[in-house]
Amino acid sequence: MQLFVSQILNGIGLGMIYFLVAVGLTLIFGVMRFVNFAHGVFYLLGAYGVLTLSEQGVGFVVAILLSVVAVMAFAGVLERVVLSRVYDLPPFFHILSTFGITLMVEEAVRMIWTAAPHRVLIPPVVRGLTTFGPFFYPNYRIVVIAVAAVCAICLWLFLERTRYGATIRAGSEHREVVRLLGIDIARLFSFNFVLGAGLAALAGALVSPIRGVDPNMGLEALAIAFVICVVGGLGSFRGALVGALLIGILQSLATSVWGSGAGLVAYLAMAAVLLVRPQGLFPGPGGSAR
Repeated sequence: MQLFVSQILNGIGLGMIYFLVAVGLTLIFGVMRFVNFAHGVFYLLGAYGVLTLSEQGVGFVVAILLSVVAVMAFAGVLERVVLSRVYDLPPFFHILSTFGITLMVEEAVRMIWTAAPHRVLIPPVVRGLTTFGPFFYPNYRIVVIAVAAVCAICLWLFLERTRYGATIRAGSEHREVVRLLGIDIARLFSFNFVLGAGLAALAGALVSPIRGVDPNMGLEALAIAFVICVVGGLGSFRGALVGALLIGILQSLATSVWGSGAGLVAYLAMAAVLLVRPQGLFPGPGGSAR
């Protein structure tokens, strides 16, 4: 029972990290209709930012904040200078340009930090275990779940309860109507892209003490994010959350019975969903928080 409960909690924690990556990807696709194969880069840079700042003696929380802000700034420049030029081109150009960016950033990471894996230490204040009756669980993983849950709630409230959130949802369904109302679509696109990049960077920063940091983690996160978007439904906030938790829990439980095949479970789940419900569990109109 202890192992089962621990694996469920691990799956929830993993799922919340996956959610932060996938919801940014689904927001970008839902509003912009842009296939972003560079999304894993922001996750990667968020982790390396925390690693670098921590090695310089910066506090862990401050390192996370600075890393996320730096990645968002990088994403803003990338979107305005490069990606905005290919929005109106066929999806092939979206894939080609963003995948090229991924390859360049990964090679730059290998040149700067080498290809060797690195370790980020858990802050002393959240080391140790918390006991729940006969069960216990690492403090840092509890913090990760709590932070990701707060981000999910805040993002949902932003999308559903603010005027700008309403504009985002309207832009995902009726882009030309929003444009005719005088709303700057280019600014809306930039905001969505930067927001999605920030969420991915936060996920990378939070997971770095758990899994370590290496140049391949960006592509791994990108693959899982696409799986979650397919399982949950493209353009759906609820789909991203449910899909991420489902994949996280399934992967975590699989490590107990099929350790070498745990990574395959996500793709088996995606195949099963595609066979039964090709549009995903909770398909959105394209970026809606419903």
